[in-house]
Amino acid sequence: MMNKAVFLFPGQGSQYAGMAEDLYERFAEAREIIDQADRLLGFPLSEIMFGKSAEGDAALKRTDRTQPALYVHSMAVMAILRRTDLRAAMAAGHSLGEYSALVAAGALSFEDALRLVRRRGELMANADDERPGTMAAVLGMEDEHVARACEEVSENSDSVVAANFNAPGQVVISGDVSAVERAMQEVRARGARRVVQLSVNGAFHSPLMEQARGGLERALSGCTIRPPRFPVYLNVTASATCDPDEIRQALVAQLTAPVYWSRSLRNMHKDGADGYIEIGAGNVLCGLARRTLGRDIKTVFAGKADELASILARAC
Repeated sequence: MMNKAVFLFPGQGSQYAGMAEDLYERFAEAREIIDQADRLLGFPLSEIMFGKSAEGDAALKRTDRTQPALYVHSMAVMAILRRTDLRAAMAAGHSLGEYSALVAAGALSFEDALRLVRRRGELMANADDERPGTMAAVLGMEDEHVARACEEVSENSDSVVAANFNAPGQVVISGDVSAVERAMQEVRARGARRVVQLSVNGAFHSPLMEQARGGLERALSGCTIRPPRFPVYLNVTASATCDPDEIRQALVAQLTAPVYWSRSLRNMHKDGADGYIEIGAGNVLCGLARRTLGRDIKTVFAGKADELASILARAC
């Protein structure tokens, strides 16, 4: 039993071919959400999610397709969970997942958030076309040491930053390709246990995304943001908010600012969270929670049909 459950929503990197197809086949609520998304977007996102697009697996790797796919998967799960009395006391989403968290909390409508994540993906893809970048995960090194190495190898027009503080000893760096490569060499030389370049199309949460800010601001200006029903912990501050103006500003800032994920987890834990439910594709976030808060915390995965069926059975 969770008295103060946290809903966690994944971001880019958790996608996989076939995502949500089992939900679509077994749950009417998921079919309704996914079919609605296809209609609103004007193209068959479901085929891309299910791995049935004529473009093949490459379609799901496109930022402008990946982001709506992840969002829609999470929303399909939320629709199924409404059958239960499972309620969140607080929520957070990793990067793109912040939009899902805001919809779950009632701050954004499903339709507005779908339009926003589509536009966000387009803007971020365009930014990468203009100034190509990449990202890499650094494991086994203190946060401040990774950040310092990035600062020391950066140049004015060729930079790298610490972008995602995911868990103790797990930091993702982001920036120009050559700068990221220099930083990878530097942290290895300074004792990082492992360094892995990520398969992403862009330098997310870095200054290379600056040109996407104006377009996202304009998109957000046409959307109503309401006070959420429960606090949402923002990536850029790691703090809870129910303030629509703060949410709007944070969604724009998030493009170029770091994701303070481990700090958000600690703050939720400090505020009384007693269980963490990962809603959507993948199983990364519960793992980060255990790594950050300890292996004895309660975690639940809610992304696949069998997992949802188990949750529903326990709720009856």
